[in-house]
Amino acid sequence: MSIEFKLPDLGEGVAEGEIIKWLVSEGQEIKEDQPMVEVMTDKATVQIPSPATGRVRQIVAKEGQTVKVGSTIVILDTDGAGSVAKTEKGSEKGVESIKTTASQVEQPTTQRQNIELPRRAIATPAVRKLARDLNLDIDTIEGTGPGGRVTEEDLRRAAAAATIRKQPPSVIATQQVSTEPTHPPTVGLSSALETAMRKVPQEMREERIPLHGIRRRTAEKMTKSIRTAAHVWHVDEVDYTELVELRNKAKVAAELRGVKLTYLPFIIKAAVLALKEFPYFNSTLDDEKQEIVVKHYYNIGFATDTPNGLIVPVVKDADKKSILDIAREIFQLSEDARNGKISLENIQGATFTITNIGTLGGIFAMPIINHPEVAILGVLKIEKRPVFWQGQIVARDIGYISLGFDHRVVDGADAARFTSRIVEYLEHPSLMLLLNSI
Repeated sequence: MSIEFKLPDLGEGVAEGEIIKWLVSEGQEIKEDQPMVEVMTDKATVQIPSPATGRVRQIVAKEGQTVKVGSTIVILDTDGAGSVAKTEKGSEKGVESIKTTASQVEQPTTQRQNIELPRRAIATPAVRKLARDLNLDIDTIEGTGPGGRVTEEDLRRAAAAATIRKQPPSVIATQQVSTEPTHPPTVGLSSALETAMRKVPQEMREERIPLHGIRRRTAEKMTKSIRTAAHVWHVDEVDYTELVELRNKAKVAAELRGVKLTYLPFIIKAAVLALKEFPYFNSTLDDEKQEIVVKHYYNIGFATDTPNGLIVPVVKDADKKSILDIAREIFQLSEDARNGKISLENIQGATFTITNIGTLGGIFAMPIINHPEVAILGVLKIEKRPVFWQGQIVARDIGYISLGFDHRVVDGADAARFTSRIVEYLEHPSLMLLLNSI
């Protein structure tokens, strides 16, 4: 009996997915729960397992294709009534069995034939499209990117080399390279290389890259946010000197417990304490019902830069966790996000977001609200600056924070008070730790 397996609902707000890699081929025998296909949504990359034991009759959705949830992606021939019964809710079973995975996944061998499948290059969909446009077999190109990933530069070099190889033998044989340093070569192999390198950039002056996956979802959310929310920004200065000293003292003790202690856990704690005092900043606006939904739980998202784009992991119930617990969770969530292993559950449900831009530099930024939240806190770099303190000019650890907020929900005066409270906790971390322990 044959069944049509449809792309399952992969999580809240996920309407479509891009087929990244098929882990099986047509005609191949497949077992129930065997990883079948790798799909990239706007939030994460997931592996979908087979809902039944049988054989792959037809792969409907091709690699690189974006399909809607509920669309047929593969047709399976099942082994019998027992397997069919298990597949009546195939999509639901697929969701239950989905496990997140990195973008770099080993291609499984086909046991039936007992041979290894051909090498498959590691590359993004955009790079694969560029390879097709340049008539290059990407699987034959050695990647120089992280983990052996093939990059655009790898393709350009391969295209240049291919152009040289296409030169007629008679032309190459008669070309000579001058060895005189005072006479630059005008002919020869170097000239052919130079011509090829000029030709490739000419072809590459424009490049069309599909807006897929995380980048597409980010574009949609940011556009909706900037069009919907009445964005206003408030900037304040923080004297981090006491926090820097506290963190330096606690860093060694944290390392002994296997925890990498950064400033972010302290900033999250400061934000949570301030959110409890100013609850409207921990809310969303229901446009349809015209209601402000105040959240009495504190799920703090933190923007993370990954090879696949910006991802916002979420520390759930941050008010109930210690500084070290938050630090440990931040590290693990960040690693999972960068390796493409983060689960959908861990990137959903944020009530307030912090973007720590300071690790990359910069003294000023105006972050866009992570819709449908009401506010976002931008943290800029901390650096030694001369300041007038206690009657003297001394060097202190200074940095800016910027609060982006939705003026439809909160006013500028409240934003100033909320930001000032965060500054107070960051400048006096002992007070923050005392209040958190009460």
